Formats: sequence, C-alpha cells, structure tokens
Amino acid sequence: MLPVLPDLAEALGVVRDNDRQWVVTSYLIGLVLGQLVAGGISDRSGRLPVLFAGLVLFTIGAALASAAQSFSWLLAARFLQGLGGAAPRVVVVAVVRDLYEGRQMARVMSLVMTTFIIVPVIAPSLGQILGFIGGWRAPIYVLALVGIIAFAWAWLRLPETSPRHRGTRRGPSPGARHVVRIDGGPPPGSKPVGFLNALRVVLTTPVSLAYIVGNGCMFACLMSYILSSQQVFVDVYGLGAWFPIAFGSVAMSMAAAGLTNSQIVMRYGMRTVSHRALLVFATVACLIAVVSFSYGGRPPLALLWIGLVILFFFFGLVVSNFNAIAMEPLGDVAGTASSLMGSYTTLSGALFGTLVGQFFDQTALPLGIGFVVFSLSALFLITATEGIDRFARSERG
Repeated sequence: MLPVLPDLAEALGVVRDNDRQWVVTSYLIGLVLGQLVAGGISDRSGRLPVLFAGLVLFTIGAALASAAQSFSWLLAARFLQGLGGAAPRVVVVAVVRDLYEGRQMARVMSLVMTTFIIVPVIAPSLGQILGFIGGWRAPIYVLALVGIIAFAWAWLRLPETSPRHRGTRRGPSPGARHVVRIDGGPPPGSKPVGFLNALRVVLTTPVSLAYIVGNGCMFACLMSYILSSQQVFVDVYGLGAWFPIAFGSVAMSMAAAGLTNSQIVMRYGMRTVSHRALLVFATVACLIAVVSFSYGGRPPLALLWIGLVILFFFFGLVVSNFNAIAMEPLGDVAGTASSLMGSYTTLSGALFGTLVGQFFDQTALPLGIGFVVFSLSALFLITATEGIDRFARSERG
C-alpha cells in the first residue's frame, strides 16, 4: 500500500499529507482488537477454525476496500482487514509454541519472522508495479487474492496443533513433508484455561511480561519507520519510484537477521543473542539521531540508509528471540499468550509509531529520536528484569 498512498490520497480527497498514515494505522487498530480475542478462542476451539475465520474476514475487508468511494469507507474496510489479519498473526505464534520449546523454538520463530519480513521486502515493489498498471486499487485486489490463496493453502496443508484438539482434523495428506517435534503440553480434550486465568498467568510471569513489553518498544521502532518511510525517502530525499528499493533493502537486512539468528541461537542462546543485539541497536539509534541533528535533520541519504540497514539487522536478532523468551513459560496458555503479546506489541507499535509519524517535519530527526527513546526503554526494562549480571553474561549449554 505504501507506494500508492499519494495517488490514493489524491483520489479520495485527503488534504493533510500525514493523514495518509491512517491507511496503515486503521489496519493496525483492527489487528490489535482482533488479537485480543483470537488467541483465547484458538485455545478453546482449536487453531484452525480461528485461522480460517480470520482469513475469510481479511478477504472480505480487502474486497470492501477495493470498492471504497471515500477515505472513511477505505479506513473502515482496512479496519475490517486488520480484524481478520489478527487470526493468522496469533495462530502462527501459537502453532510454533505448540510444537517446539527452548532454543529450537527460537530457531523456528526466526524462520517464521524471516518469512514475515521477506513479504514487506517485495510488497512495495509489487505495489509500485500494480499501481502503475491498475491504479491505487490494484494492490488491494491482490490482497484479496492473497487471502483466498492463504485459506486454500492452510486448508490443504496445516494440521491442528493445539494440544487439546489434536486429532480433531486429519493433518496433511500421506506423503506430505511434515516433520515436527512435540514436547509436552496438556493432553487432548483437557479443559482450556479461561481468559482471565490466562491473563493472570501472563501478568504474574515477570520474565514473559518484561519481554512482551520490551518487544512492544521494539515494534514501536519498526512502526515509526514504516509509517514515516514513504515521506522520508520520497518527500525529503526525492526518491520517487526508487522508494520501494530503499524500503526493501532495509527490510532485507531484517530478513538476513532472521536467517542468521536461526543458525546462531542454537549455539549461543536466546538471551545472549538478543541482549547483545539490543545493545548494538540502541547504540546505532543514538548515532543516527546525533548525525541527523548535526545535519539539520537531513543527513546524506547514503549515511542514513547505511544506519537503517545496520539498525534493522540487529532489530531482527532482538525480536525473534524476545518472542521465544516471552512464550517459553506460557505453553499451557499459548493461544491467549500469543494473543496478548501480539495485541500489545501491535498496539504500542501503532500508537507510538503514529505519534512519531505525526511529528514528521520534512526531516529524519523525529524518526531518529523515536529510535533512541524506544530502544533505551527496552534496554532499561530488560536490564531491570534480568539484572545487570544476567543481562551481561553469556548463556551456557
């Protein structure tokens, strides 16, 4: 959607440039609210019914957005898309927790996060091409098609993984490659934990709570970049049609980090990798802010781009492991825990990212300051929870 925001705004009569960001934010609001309920339902009813219902709702929202005649209509449809998109966002994390534990979970989570990130690498370029061919509505048509394809793929390939509902649906057809290692979990048919009890478990598990909130700080950095990137690269630096290349190359560094993490986390451990990466992230964020300030908010494009590539490489190392560390003690309430974690990180990312975006002043300085504030907040929180000694030392075994 990012490359077509200017055309969309012109077609629907959007006056303020910063109001374009609501096309993304409205989706995120739906994503937050949807995640609040999707996880608990998946614990009670199984992962697959929730996934299928969400994909149907996502596709309907895309269809309505493609027919939008006003900006408010479009935002309402994007909100509906977000509600539907919440289901796969929650179910994916819960499925990984259903099947894996410890460093193996962190390794698989890294591969999942890499997939999540590769899509944004190619999406702006695809959106740019589709916009040239079919106008601003064309990317929305493709989103509806993606929803249909995802539904069909999950229907054919994904078995039920919830420990309480295994066996309620046959898995992949004979001969399909499906190799998992299942460790523990409640027995099939056992009574699910209620939402309030699951919430109590999450809130009274200090390590999980700290890493969930810390992940929210990191996602605030990501959403600040996503919501401001089009204006920074196009309005400040005049990249125009080259914007998807700049945006995608930064996202590619996150994908590279996910693949790297999947290889090194088994050797060094989740905490060692994520703690070191968070320190580097905060340091680079401070450097970007200082350099931006020294150039009056407009540092050389090459310098800013290099800083962003380095920054988001270490972002990728942080968030994959923070997800795994937070989920590890919460296996009995994996769906609800995934729901709470996803909704909180999305909400904090949307709110703080929108706040940074609204401070956009035709310079890169608000973005740099946002990186510093959010990363130092995460660093302080994790250090306070783990203790300086544990934060600094390497894991063993």
